[in-house]
Amino acid sequence: MVHLFGTLSRLQRLSKVVNTSLSSRLGSAPKSVLAQAESMQLARCSDIQYPFATQTAELTVRGARGEIKKFRVAYTDEGSPYNDVILFVHGLASYMPAWRKNIEVLRQDYRCISLDMVGYGKSDKRSTDGELPPYSMQFFSEIVVALMNHLLIRRATLCGHSMGGQISLTTALDYPHRVQRLVLIASAGFEKFSERDLSLMRRSATMESIRDASVSQIMANFRMNFYRQPDDANPMIADRIAMRSAADFDDYCRAVAGSVRAMIDGQLHDRYKHIEQETLIMYGENDGLIPNPLLHDGTPREVARYAASSIAKSHLVMIPRCGHFAQFERPEPINHAMKNFLQQQPIILQG
Repeated sequence: MVHLFGTLSRLQRLSKVVNTSLSSRLGSAPKSVLAQAESMQLARCSDIQYPFATQTAELTVRGARGEIKKFRVAYTDEGSPYNDVILFVHGLASYMPAWRKNIEVLRQDYRCISLDMVGYGKSDKRSTDGELPPYSMQFFSEIVVALMNHLLIRRATLCGHSMGGQISLTTALDYPHRVQRLVLIASAGFEKFSERDLSLMRRSATMESIRDASVSQIMANFRMNFYRQPDDANPMIADRIAMRSAADFDDYCRAVAGSVRAMIDGQLHDRYKHIEQETLIMYGENDGLIPNPLLHDGTPREVARYAASSIAKSHLVMIPRCGHFAQFERPEPINHAMKNFLQQQPIILQG
């Protein structure tokens, strides 16, 4: 859930045009957002206050060379432990609060678990022995399964947003017996890129470009995630601004850059035909990030149709008047569609 500002000259010029245009429409950051950010004084990113209780688990996964690594991962566990499980996986540069509006409704009928992926939010930015994570789609997938093992969950519906969608797809392919169903919201992984596109993105996804984003750029980044940005997104913007003073902010920026490269290197187009789970695919009609606005023409509907055609047992829902951060901007139709899908009822869009 981020628009990257690359160091490459072409992407820099394009980003400058986008930033200038958006900044002129946004004006300066609301004083209340800046005041909230300034009041936080975060020592570490994990000091951010969430609107719900969180827990931590020490998970064991494989490192880059196959060695055992341990990471403390933050998660929330809502709803009855006897209900079917939905495990929510956030998008790029995001965190658990991205799912607040969904969990508070769906926990009435489901056990809802969300996590901060390694590198994000309240989770570790480095292993317990101080090493940076080996960012890849497979690594993220292992974290998801390790959390399920820790919580003694045999199977779960994975619900992923953007990058979280690609992580969920990878998990369904690598651990098919652990994934009951898939819910993909504005999922990454379906847009096709040329080798030149991929090279441009690899070279532009740097820790420095993310670390050095100004307040106006941060505001513009958030605005690009929405068709109409809701006021209750302001706390997330304040969190992102406040994180710049945290001691582990550089490692968070490394996580975002590493995640971009993980998505690029983890393309799955030739494997989607092997996904056997029933899959609900949802995109906003007005998604401003898919397809990539700096590299591609086309529409979100075109990407969505390709996604639906790639997975045999898929159901496609387009959300009107909705951008990339669909589950936060239009939670009512998202929650309604998810309930009907999980209860195997006709998926009729409402709201």
